[in-house]
Amino acid sequence: MTTTHRTSRLMALVGVLAFLAGSPAAGASQGGQSANFPYRIDLPNGFFPEGIESGPGTSFFVGSMTDGAIWRGDFRTGSAAVLAAGAPGLASAGIAYEAARNRIWVAGVGPLLVGSGDVRVYDASSGALLATYQVPGVGLMNDVAVTRDAAYVTDSGFPQLVVIPLGDDRSLPPPSAATVLPLGGDFIQTPGFNLNGIVAKNGVLLVDQSSTGKLFRVDPDTGVADELDLGGANLGYTDGLELLGRTLYVVRPFDNRVTMVRLGACLVSGVVLGDLTDPSLDIPSTATVAAGRLWAVNLRFTTPPGPNTSYWITQLPLRP
Repeated sequence: MTTTHRTSRLMALVGVLAFLAGSPAAGASQGGQSANFPYRIDLPNGFFPEGIESGPGTSFFVGSMTDGAIWRGDFRTGSAAVLAAGAPGLASAGIAYEAARNRIWVAGVGPLLVGSGDVRVYDASSGALLATYQVPGVGLMNDVAVTRDAAYVTDSGFPQLVVIPLGDDRSLPPPSAATVLPLGGDFIQTPGFNLNGIVAKNGVLLVDQSSTGKLFRVDPDTGVADELDLGGANLGYTDGLELLGRTLYVVRPFDNRVTMVRLGACLVSGVVLGDLTDPSLDIPSTATVAAGRLWAVNLRFTTPPGPNTSYWITQLPLRP
């Protein structure tokens, strides 16, 4: 992520109108991608995306760092439209879809990427805001994963997770219920961005540490973090995570690639299988699996964000 570029409501409206006036790019098959789906899906100019998540069918959700807006689109057609409008001072980073309640959870970083930010919960069909959680003492909320019991949000500034417990019927708790879970064990905080991507599997959490490229298995009850044994492999700078079965897709933004890791028994080790890359990638922040494909959203970190800056989603195969 990078410093949030603020645009006026007029500039945001211009970007939306420009997007609606154009047609989505639906290129031919490239590098193993499916020609039945767009190779590239254009987002509104100035959108500045960070998080992406697949929803029901071939739908997807993507959030804006410019004003926090959430767009809902379709991977098959490449079309998209505003689901939840943005507002000055908002910024949306990681997104998670909770299928059991048809809700999307959004990690909202604070103004200019400082301050505690918030966690927002929306109805995935109507875009209605259902709840907002703010937690004092948080550095920078980044990515989110939802389990049967709680929502977990990584804090890139401090060695901790934000935890929002769910009721027995998966009901949303009051704002006061949000807490933090300090991490211990093998996790050591370093300068720069630390905790970033997060996924849940078999009652445990998997997180990555951007500054070191390490992966950790976290006990959600105790916060004990065990570093995964990758056989000496170095993943460099990492960002978002996506899990399909036992294959973990690790987004490496500054290498413009996604590394596949085959997870071992009990999720304590992994074997690097190889990389996915494409000329269309431009500092991808995270990715999601849908319709037998991987879809990476391009943050374009090294391109100054502005109202006319273009952004897009790139289709990748699940294997090289």
